[in-house]
Amino acid sequence: MTSDQDPTSPDVKTERALARLAGLSKRLESAGGFPLQPSGSLLRVRGMILEAHGLEVSLGARCLVQTDDNRRIAAEVVGFHGEHVQLMAAGEIQGLAPGARVTPIPGDLKIPAGMELLGRVLDGNGKPLDALGPLGTAAYTSISGVPINPLDRALVREPLDVGVRAINALFTIGRGARMGLFAGSGVGKSVLLGMMARNTRADVVVVGLIGERGREVKEFIEDILGVEGMRRSVVVAAPADAPALARIRGARLATALAEYYRDQGLHVLLLMDSLTRYALALREVALAAGEPPAARGFPPSVFAKLPALVERAGNGREGEGSVTAFYTVLMEGDDAQDPVADNVRAILDGHLVLSRRLAEQGHFPAIDLQASISRVMPNLVPPEELRRVYRLKELEGRYAAQQDLIAVGAYRPGSDPVLDLAVRAHSGIRAFLLQGMHESVDLESSRQALHSLMEPYLAPEVDA
Repeated sequence: MTSDQDPTSPDVKTERALARLAGLSKRLESAGGFPLQPSGSLLRVRGMILEAHGLEVSLGARCLVQTDDNRRIAAEVVGFHGEHVQLMAAGEIQGLAPGARVTPIPGDLKIPAGMELLGRVLDGNGKPLDALGPLGTAAYTSISGVPINPLDRALVREPLDVGVRAINALFTIGRGARMGLFAGSGVGKSVLLGMMARNTRADVVVVGLIGERGREVKEFIEDILGVEGMRRSVVVAAPADAPALARIRGARLATALAEYYRDQGLHVLLLMDSLTRYALALREVALAAGEPPAARGFPPSVFAKLPALVERAGNGREGEGSVTAFYTVLMEGDDAQDPVADNVRAILDGHLVLSRRLAEQGHFPAIDLQASISRVMPNLVPPEELRRVYRLKELEGRYAAQQDLIAVGAYRPGSDPVLDLAVRAHSGIRAFLLQGMHESVDLESSRQALHSLMEPYLAPEVDA
């Protein structure tokens, strides 16, 4: 204020009031640890979407909505409609009323991390679901990972032992690869995931149970993972009855934890069951926000966010840790051309397809040899081993094509030399592929068994 200004003038009074408010704001910010932000009010609830006005927030920002009984419901900004902000609640919305206060939460969502989480079960928001008390971690990480420059990533060149003979020998997985497990319901996906969780040589296992039945969470932990598996595992569970936003956060949380351990120089196994449920949760949010459907009811944004999640797994920089990931993908009606399955197949490093026909015959793990592939295997094994693998697939494929004729006695030995070999080799191949859920076969033993099985069928006189 200059000397010639009247201290009683309205302009001077306004300046003084603003200065006092600025001082109070700074004192409140220093006491609360975060900047003050204006709150808005709830206008209406439309399905799963909450509409509010009076907010200055960006897409993805977190907010708290206050209910009549003074509860506060977490929500996330998912879109805008004119001056109205569209939010999706992360919990039950009962008790909300028109005009409810909506307060922004500054900063990104921080989640607990560290070795203290091993053996714990978390929900989609990073809160403990078990009865083992507070998490007690000193480290935190962000749920939104920073992508690694693809040119900085280490190449997939080291084989990974998963303890399953058929996968070790015929679909060798590389450390840092991203694999899909494609199947319909009830053909052994969870059992196969549990086998790999127990037997894979990894420092840490992160399991994301996304959108599955709540009953299966405890079954997977106690019956499939077991005590030994849980000792080095972190489980993130966002079951089917959780809100769509909690299921989305659960998948991102599991990925963020895997990234954290990788950045500590550890080798991580990430198991996500299932990627399809994550896609369905994305669809719920997108459709509720007004995005038009494109492929079988899936909006285009779903197919943009799937690779954004999957690409966060993989090897770190040279000399750092790795995240080897297995994602289960549900095929509706065993349809391999399901839009999610078709999209994910193109962005993964390979896929294992589980056959319902084999499962109905009691053949576990029910891996369809002809439909499955590991794109990284040629970089991990010598050419002579690949030759044995291709020969086994050829013989088993020939047998499968003529199985009905063989079953009814229409097959005549001597008419097809390759089919004759396939018939002779079939029982040995089937025994090689079968494995009990509590049985573990290491990588070297798997390769030796393949060598012994296929050597008679690679002799020069046989190929001639």
